[in-house]
Amino acid sequence: MKFGDIPTAEAAGAVLAHSIRGKGIVFKKGRVLTAEDVAALVAAGVASVTGAQLERDDIPEDEAASRIAAAVKGENLAGAAPFTGRVNLFAEARGIAVIDRRIEDLNRLHESITVATVPEWELVEPKQMVATIKIIPFSAPRSRIEACEKIAREAGSGGLIRVAPLMAKTAALIQTTLPGTKDSVLDKGAAVMAERLEALGGRLAHEIRCPHETAAVEAAIREMQAKGCDLLLLAGASAITDRRDVLPAALERAGGKVDHYGMPVDPGNLLMVGRLGGVPAVGLPGCARSPKFNGVDFVLQRLCAGIALDAAHVMRMGIGGLLKEVPRPQPRSGTAEDTAAAAPRAPSIACIILAAGQSRRMGRINKLLAEIGGKPMARWAAEAALASSARPVFVVLGHEAAEVRAALAGLAVSFVENPDYAQGIASSVKRGIAALPASADGAVVCLGDMPRIGARQIDRLIAAYNPVEGRALCIPTWRGKRGNPVLIGKRFFAEMQALTGDVGARPLISQYPELTCEVAMEDDAVLVDIDTPQALAGLGG
Repeated sequence: MKFGDIPTAEAAGAVLAHSIRGKGIVFKKGRVLTAEDVAALVAAGVASVTGAQLERDDIPEDEAASRIAAAVKGENLAGAAPFTGRVNLFAEARGIAVIDRRIEDLNRLHESITVATVPEWELVEPKQMVATIKIIPFSAPRSRIEACEKIAREAGSGGLIRVAPLMAKTAALIQTTLPGTKDSVLDKGAAVMAERLEALGGRLAHEIRCPHETAAVEAAIREMQAKGCDLLLLAGASAITDRRDVLPAALERAGGKVDHYGMPVDPGNLLMVGRLGGVPAVGLPGCARSPKFNGVDFVLQRLCAGIALDAAHVMRMGIGGLLKEVPRPQPRSGTAEDTAAAAPRAPSIACIILAAGQSRRMGRINKLLAEIGGKPMARWAAEAALASSARPVFVVLGHEAAEVRAALAGLAVSFVENPDYAQGIASSVKRGIAALPASADGAVVCLGDMPRIGARQIDRLIAAYNPVEGRALCIPTWRGKRGNPVLIGKRFFAEMQALTGDVGARPLISQYPELTCEVAMEDDAVLVDIDTPQALAGLGG
């Protein structure tokens, strides 16, 4: 890659390193200059620009990030569309982030390649960001991207990053007693354990109490084994002090095996892991009776996600295992939701399809009902939205509402009636925004008469959306020309309700240029709407 000052006349195809503003030109950094852009800069008297010119063995940042994301992504992860050399991976299920340490090998390959993840074994929520792949502008060497793909292939088909989903595990709890053991202490221990399991999607199915004696515990283990639970939990009236103590000895006499005693997590040192047949068995330390986050949570989270715990696994818990002074989310009292809210997550973007217009320029037919490739035009727009990551999808109806509704039969869309459709596009936009759920971070506003728009364009707008980084209004472009659909951030919803006439987001774009992001597209679909019989015929309808 060549980087530096480039004579403007030779800058077509270069990527701008710095934004250019002035004399009617607003070109943001990262823009790939077209021939038209170069002509405008020359006319404005700009002699040179600072930017990057890719060479034959350079892979553009978006393509490079997409290839790495595809190579490392495992189960229960969804990849966003690339934007500015970044691809984010989001959890599709509540579970444990499983990270292969070979991610470190990827980060050592070249300074342009960065892969960042959440901490290994972290409990993640749906839509939470688990990893981000970022190419340091504006490209990466082909050989290094191929090396990333090779490392991922050698790791196997599971990917280097995945989410092991939590399962509805059932557990049996055995609590032992000594003279003087209070029932209230045992009741509290059972209640806390039930809450722990419920927070992980499981349940405490059975509890039994017996004397703190090897023979009595052995009998209790056999009784619980007959009930067929997924986890066996052993809580002693006295802490386990040796592999030959009461609880480990009873497990082995019942036909089980002790895999490891002790763990490098504090609180939680005196924990034992083993198995009885194919059922994991855990000898609980005294801190298991406390609702505070401790080493027991480390173990239960992984077991509830189906991750087998052997001695090596337990001994790797030491880094990050000092919990006394480390604030940790409590898996009870609703804090799982609080943790998810604080973590980076995928934006919740809805879609509004405007399908209320009167099609005056089309003549006697309603263009949204005109067939293209055997389907009504409006159905193309709805299917594209449903194939994207935008949810939910609303269709605003007006002119010939019943007919348009029938044309979309069987699709998972919600309909919004606009009795004021004759007043222009703004009335439909306002109706659509008013229907959005409170959880929506933004909405992609699509036109029902743009049948060449697909999920790819919509997802690229969603990938670009980041109000923290000044991208709250996302506009698609083709060779510098702005088109549709447009993504509008939640902060503008109230202002949109004041619009009138036949306008959409244009007033906002003019008023907030610093929050507007142009998103370059791969073709001119974002410029093509079907308004006339001639345009319909040209599209094959």
